[in-house]
Amino acid sequence: MMDSLKSELSGSERITAPLRHIAFRRIWLASLLSNLGALIRSVGAAWAMTQMTSSADKVALVQTALLLPIMLISIPAGAIADMHDRRIVALVSVIISLAGASALTVLTWLDLITPNVLLALCFVVGCGMALMDPAWQSSVSEQVPLETLPAAVALNSISYNIARSVGPAIGGIVVATAGAVAAFALNVLLYLPLIIALLLWKRISVPSRLPPERLSRAIVSGVRYIINSPSIKIVVARAMATGLIGGGIMALLPLVVRDLLHGDAQTYGVMLSAFGLGAVIGALNVTKVRKRMSGEAALRACMLSMGGAITAVGLSREPILTAAALFLTGAVWMIVWALFNIGVQLSAPRWVAGRSLAVYQAVGWGGVAVGSWAWGYLADLAGVQTSLLISAGLMLVSPVLGLWLRMPRISTRGEDAEMLADPEVRLALNDRSGPVVVEIEYRVAQDNARAFHNLMQNVQLYRQRSGAYGWSIARDMADPDLWTERYHCPTWLDYLRQRNRSTQSERALDRQAADFHIGTEPIRVRRMLERPFGSVRRREDDPDGTANELVHAQGLLGVDELARARRPGSPGPVKTIDLQQH
Repeated sequence: MMDSLKSELSGSERITAPLRHIAFRRIWLASLLSNLGALIRSVGAAWAMTQMTSSADKVALVQTALLLPIMLISIPAGAIADMHDRRIVALVSVIISLAGASALTVLTWLDLITPNVLLALCFVVGCGMALMDPAWQSSVSEQVPLETLPAAVALNSISYNIARSVGPAIGGIVVATAGAVAAFALNVLLYLPLIIALLLWKRISVPSRLPPERLSRAIVSGVRYIINSPSIKIVVARAMATGLIGGGIMALLPLVVRDLLHGDAQTYGVMLSAFGLGAVIGALNVTKVRKRMSGEAALRACMLSMGGAITAVGLSREPILTAAALFLTGAVWMIVWALFNIGVQLSAPRWVAGRSLAVYQAVGWGGVAVGSWAWGYLADLAGVQTSLLISAGLMLVSPVLGLWLRMPRISTRGEDAEMLADPEVRLALNDRSGPVVVEIEYRVAQDNARAFHNLMQNVQLYRQRSGAYGWSIARDMADPDLWTERYHCPTWLDYLRQRNRSTQSERALDRQAADFHIGTEPIRVRRMLERPFGSVRRREDDPDGTANELVHAQGLLGVDELARARRPGSPGPVKTIDLQQH
């Protein structure tokens, strides 16, 4: 008994540890109030739509209007969060949502609101939320130590779900007693504490010695990172499938209350509160679930539980039974999305964290938005109950996705490696000089050829994640011990970024590759400036002369340029420098 109590206390200490940091605590409490206002507004918007139209797809489109911006602008928002001060980005985002909510309040008060205007203003509010999320979530690691990051992610989810457990009930009471306009006005007021908390946050930014990327290039860099990151790709794919299948339960809930339970706005608020309370319980147990189960096993259990709970919601005509089913749905829904979020945050290094979270949110919540519309459309054709039962059936079979897309095992986030000094070169270069070609020559014993080649497949992914393209590994036919790794970067500035984006675990791959090198000569690294005919327009300020040439930018070949590596027991000197110096 005492051991169990101590375990519970230690778990409680772990989940609350991020609240010891004042910046996180202020923003967390302010976001709790902001989320409370957002939930109250959502109740007002959904119920106002049911009063203006009987169309099921119009009602479902309220959730779509709020979530669709996440799919449309999250990726640019993530790039903006990585390029600029995340505190400023978050402030601008809140102001956009505040403007949309204020307009919604005024137009409703003047009785000028229509279904289409309601959807348009919900879309504006959603745009602010979509711009806010990547900046907010990627800044969590700047507010708390890395070891408390999973707890901070869970606490952010708890903040939203505490609001969801009481906000809808409050919203239902407000709408029933004072109308939707009061719900919208309360939402406006509850944005103000978050603005104050962000203004008080004294963010410590570490300026980069390299200029920021352009927005278009930053978006491409983020997408390229995810394409070459198997773990993030799996999480994103599973999130999209979960959103598409499970989005119907919340989108159709107003119709469940109206058509199946024959309830009113207060009943709707109570149902949302049951879902939110379950989500809070789920978030409090995320740490336990991660300790006791693998990601795939936890996801499988949650999908089966959710499928059964949605079935109960579709078949029930009793508010108590429906509320109990929604409680279970909220708990497992929360655990699923917390697992996805933690998986992305632990997989992405700091330089691309905002963009990785943005892509995950765009795909995952975009799936919820599209699923909400699809389930609403199906409800118009076949009825609410049929739509829910089909959703439940798909949820019950969704664990088979784990056969092809098994959730990765990720325990800690990759630590950023130390910045490398710029390589010394003898050719005058500017930032736009390029393309840059890098060639690295290894000598590998033939007995180790297969193992070396397998390792280089992982090296390929990390080079491409950090900005390289056209990667290849080739073996000399006349000299089988000689292997040449080759890749390109668009410009000299892109190359400088690429060589400093690697994490410590990725630098370890370079060291493993160096360990395969044999012979008396060191590993040879060549940097070259490639100028295919017609590829570059001549400019007077180009420091490197003619526009059509292939020149070596190999520089001073000392220990900073030529990494010496030997396998244990082989003749010759041992490795004296990290191979990442190329």
